[in-house]
Order: sequence, then structure tokens, then C-alpha cells
Amino acid sequence: MQEPLLGTEGPDYDTFPERTPPSPRERTGVGALQNKKLFLATFAAVLGNFSFGYALVYTSPVIPALEHSLDPNLSLTKTQASWFGSVFTLGAAAGGLSAMVLNDLLGRKLSIMFSAVPSAAGYALMAGAHGLWMLLLGRMLTGFAGGLTAACIPVYVSEIAPPGVRGALGATPQLMAVFGSLSLYALGKTQALCQGPGLLLPWRWLAVAGEVPVLIMVLLLSFMPNSPRFLLSRGRDSEALQALAWLRGADVDIRWEFGQIQDNVRRQSSRISWAEARDPHMYRPIVIALLMRFLQQLTGITPILVYLQSIFDSTAVLLPPKDDAAIVGAVRLLSVLIAALTMDLAGRKVLLFISAASMFAANLTLGLYVHFGPKPLTPNSTVGLDSAPLWGTEQPPAAPAGLLTLVPLLATMLFIMGYAMGWGPITWLLMSEILPLRARGVASGLCVLVSWLTAFALTKSFLLVVNAFGLQVPFFFFAAICLVNLAFTGCCVPETKGRSLEQIESFFRTGRRSFLR
Repeated sequence: MQEPLLGTEGPDYDTFPERTPPSPRERTGVGALQNKKLFLATFAAVLGNFSFGYALVYTSPVIPALEHSLDPNLSLTKTQASWFGSVFTLGAAAGGLSAMVLNDLLGRKLSIMFSAVPSAAGYALMAGAHGLWMLLLGRMLTGFAGGLTAACIPVYVSEIAPPGVRGALGATPQLMAVFGSLSLYALGKTQALCQGPGLLLPWRWLAVAGEVPVLIMVLLLSFMPNSPRFLLSRGRDSEALQALAWLRGADVDIRWEFGQIQDNVRRQSSRISWAEARDPHMYRPIVIALLMRFLQQLTGITPILVYLQSIFDSTAVLLPPKDDAAIVGAVRLLSVLIAALTMDLAGRKVLLFISAASMFAANLTLGLYVHFGPKPLTPNSTVGLDSAPLWGTEQPPAAPAGLLTLVPLLATMLFIMGYAMGWGPITWLLMSEILPLRARGVASGLCVLVSWLTAFALTKSFLLVVNAFGLQVPFFFFAAICLVNLAFTGCCVPETKGRSLEQIESFFRTGRRSFLR
């Protein structure tokens, strides 16, 4: 028996019952998993997340290059570099806001394809930049595209995937984002392999390289079907049937699944009104999705990733900070792969519990280490806007104390592993699973808007808090939030493993178990 949602009580309000024997619809779903076209459509869509991950960390190797640029119009100060890095999150928030309209107006697939326009324009501006305004505008446009795809891709993937692999496919956006980030690092941080202290690719060519996955995404998506649920919501029944048949394969009987989708769409043939939004079956899943996105950011993932190397610079570490950052990136990739393989076996809630507990332990360890542990010999790296050291002036720097200086690396690896196995990919997946069809487009955009506004606020306030109170304070705050995440998972988050989107929505509508039988 699962936990109730939002504290609702009653014997009939269990999340989902024990699994019943396989029905004809479940047996036909097995055949759908063997259809390679489904995975091709998913790959085409999540190329947008690859581009998102690439754009997110574009500034990591570019800011040092621009800070030492001989062109006075492009040479960045600390404040300008901070805005160059953080303006991406404002663009992503605007992209999430636009998704509230475009997701339902154009549909999931066309909205993803539309994101290629601001993405390509942004990269072109940065590649040909002759001043700071072109860099900032290009960065904001790529952020806009990232926010739009972050809202549309999870919805598209969840709507085309059968229940048996929806968890695994739902983790692919996060996986591709990590691949995109690692690709950027590979192109931009191989100074040792190049002639002197330069980039493998000049920073302008890094922007040009960012165009490639965008173009491939548009090309592949041109041949992919739209979401059958979206097509049915627009009265295009024959196209929806063809799309579902294409996605499931010619040998699969899709009549039961198509009928269930069709019945659900007909019950929600009109747009949601404000009066209906006050109905518990509408607002409850939306509130859960919004709070999950909010709490996900409050774990500290964005400021930790943005300032990862600077954090290592500011603590006594056994290995060079650049090596630590590369190791953490590899751990992140491995953890997302583990989540993709286990999400449909272990379930969403189990991984969320493990994830929150791991992040709590990691943040608490980092906070205690920074407060009580050794300091670096030379405080030569900061994350402050005015070159203020992260550790403040509370303790004089001391010599690293042997193996103890591995603690920041190990704790950060544990944090990234915990995040990537649960609260990273699952929050996006659950958002696309539990939101009601009539509000899915608007609500998913709202979730992205809340997520990136929170990320921007945290990224900016992180610098202020660190310079005012010390690096340990944010880590203690993040640890406390992880405890909140544990409680929230236990009392509010439903287990959706193995259930169709129609079953999940019917559960929120009725609060009963009988519809699953």
C-alpha cells in the first residue's frame, strides 16, 4: 500500500494497488517495446536536451578565454562574466513561460522543432559576437530554447511511450543533457592536448558546433509523428491512430490503448477554466509537480554545478580542481544511466528516497568539512563577484591534511550521484506523468518557469551568502531542504510505475483503486 497524496485520508485513496495478472493490454504492450521506431522518435526529441546541456555549460571554458581576450569589446569583468553565465537561466524561465502557450498551440513536436529557431540564432550571435550585448543576447536565446524544450520534451516522450518503458525513456532527457555537457567539456577543456593554454576549439567555433545537434534534431523530427494524445485533442483521430500504430509497430493490437486515450481526451475536450482549476483532481497533481520542481532546485544542484570548480578551488583538495570536476561529470553520467535502467524496476518513490537521503548526507558532510576541515595553502580562487574568498576570514589557511582532503570530492560525487539517480530525472518524468491532459501544456511550462526562476535566484544569492557568512552555510541549508524532500516524497508523491497516463489521471479524478482492475 502506497502513501496517500497531500495528506488525504481514506481506505480508497491508496496510490495504486498491487499488480494484477497481465491483461491483454499489457501483453500487447510488450510487443510495442520491440518497435525501434519508438526509440528513434525519443532519440530525435531528446537531441534538444543534448543541445540544452551543451548550452548550459558553454560559459565554463569560454569565460576564462574572454577574461583574457585582447579585444576590449569582449574582455569580461567579473560582474559581466557572472551575468554571461546566469542570464541563461532567465532565458530558460522565459522559454518555460512560452511553453505554456506553444505546447498546446503548436503541439509537442512542433514546439520542440520551433526551439531550434532561438537556439540557432543564439549560437550565431555568440559565434559572431563583437560586443557584450551580442554575447548576452545569444546566451539568453539559447536559454530560451532550453527552457522551451525542457517543458515540451518530457511531455512528448511520456505521451508516446508505453508504461513498461516510460521510466527508462523518461530518464533519457536528463541523460542526453549530461552527454551534451560532457561534449562541451571535451571540446573546451583539453588544453593539455592543444598547443599551449588554448581551447581545442576556439570559443567562436564552440558556438558553431552547438548548431549541429539542433539541425540534426529538426531533420529527424520532421519524419516523426506527433503525440497521439495531442492529435486526438485536436480532433485528428485518423492521424492519431496512424501515429500510435507507427509508434507501437504493425504487429501490435493498439485498439484497447487507442480507445483508452480517446475516451480520456473526449472527457476533456475543452480547455481548463479557472473554476475547474480549483477542483482537487486538477490542482493536486499541478501542485505536486510545481513543488517537486521547486524543491529540486533548492537542493542546490544549479549553484553547485555552476561553481563546482571554484568550490574545489576554495577547499583543500588532494587532486587538482579540474580533475575533480571531470570525475564528478563522469559520476553524473553513470548515475543517470543507473536511474534509466532501474526506474521501471524499483519504482519512482524508492529512487526519490535514496536520492534525497544521499544528497542530505553529502551536503551535511560538505558543510561540516568546510566549517571544521583544513583550508587551502593559497586562497587563489573565488566565486565572488568582487574576488572575495569563499571561506571568508574565519580561519587562516592551513596545509592540506592528506587523505582527509578527498572528502570534498567524495561528498560531491555522492551528491551528484544521488541527484542524478532520483530528484534529477524523476521530477521531470513525474511532471509529464501526473499532469492532467487538459492542463499538461500550460502546467509543464509553469513548472519550468518556477524551476529556472528558482535556479536564477539561488545562483545569484549563493555568491552573496558565501561571501557574507561562509561556504558552509549554503550546504547546511541544502541539507535541510533534502530532509523536506524526504517528507514530501513520503506523503505527497504517487508511485506511477507501470501505469498508463490515463490510469494515473483517473486516479487523481476518482481517488479509487477500482479503475485499475
